[in-house]
Amino acid sequence: MNIKDYSKKAISTLTDDYQYGDITPQMMGIILGLSGECGEVQEKFKKILRDKKGKINNKDKQELIKELGDILWYVSVAADLLGSNLEEVAKTNNEKLASRQSRHTLHGSGDNR
Repeated sequence: MNIKDYSKKAISTLTDDYQYGDITPQMMGIILGLSGECGEVQEKFKKILRDKKGKINNKDKQELIKELGDILWYVSVAADLLGSNLEEVAKTNNEKLASRQSRHTLHGSGDNR
């Protein structure tokens, strides 16, 4: 198969049945921004592993902390757009993890284990 044939077949599977409902352009921007910031943390971490053999210095820590702050901002704004807040997000997460711990399901996969 050549790349032109692949491209034609791939594009033929594109659907247009997206429904945005309650999702505003603002919410889309925030969620996409959140994933972008997570990618920045991953990229910095990768370079620490690759270029510095896993040795983290103070500058690296500060750069990672800055990026984590950006993630926190996006999480806070996303929670607000969903009618929630960081307190509720943290409480819900702690309850979920405590439940998993009590059921010995911290490891594994699936959101509702």
